Amino acid sequence: MEKRTVYAWGVAILCFVVLMIVTPAIPQSQAYHDFADKREFFGIPNTLNVVSNFPFLVIGIIGLVFCYYRNYFKLSLQGELWGWTCFYLGVAAVAFGSSYYHLKPNDARLVWDRLPMTIAFTSIMAIFIIERVDGQKGTISIIPLLLAGIISILYWRFFDDLRPYALIQFVPCIAIPVMAILLPPMYTHSTYWLWAAVFYLLAKVEEAADDVIYEWTHHIVSGHTLKHLCAAMVPVFLTLMLAKRSIETERQSLLQTWRISWTKVKVNGSTVESSTSYSTVPVVESQ
Repeated sequence: MEKRTVYAWGVAILCFVVLMIVTPAIPQSQAYHDFADKREFFGIPNTLNVVSNFPFLVIGIIGLVFCYYRNYFKLSLQGELWGWTCFYLGVAAVAFGSSYYHLKPNDARLVWDRLPMTIAFTSIMAIFIIERVDGQKGTISIIPLLLAGIISILYWRFFDDLRPYALIQFVPCIAIPVMAILLPPMYTHSTYWLWAAVFYLLAKVEEAADDVIYEWTHHIVSGHTLKHLCAAMVPVFLTLMLAKRSIETERQSLLQTWRISWTKVKVNGSTVESSTSYSTVPVVESQ
């Protein structure tokens, strides 16, 4: 392993240790389990919060099939295949883990809700390192990142402290959009990463506004149910990206692309303005 990689991991671990020292523990609030919509249909407790996880199973299975069926996604590196496999396994498992939790919400069941999501988060980070930084380093990072996610869940469960899990969940939410904008991609259609980030942010807003949305919709649907549906759009956008993209021949970041486009707009605007001509009206002298 290169010295720079060792230094990067060392700095990351040091920052984590300092953060754990200077910040207080974050216990799991029991109010988290008190969702707005507790209705029961067809004998299923909290029905809509349970069945709204079904899209995760569908898109997870579709993604796994396309990963291996004649290399439909045209993955060029072995690390990519491993990373996307872990991602889609995590997505599909969310359907089971989250449904199990919402049938009877409590801390013990919440583990099985968060574990598959953590697998999806960490595998996405590894994929991004493969695509934007270095293929070998990204491939090597898959196992450590997955272990970090699993350890964060175990740490919360045994010590009732959400700080490591919060880092695992929210660091990708910040790092991936920033990296998508600043770092040159290996493939085309990079804007799909940003659409996925927008829908995940929307899902978190809906989760926080669970009761408010339930009141606004006159008890038709709660924010948490909508959160599940919006979060399921994240793998949908990423699957569309994988299906449409191709190798980027001219690697440039989205920021560079936007700058070039903006420069062209300004140049075209100046050209149109300067090309405007005025016709001369002949003056007829009076006799």
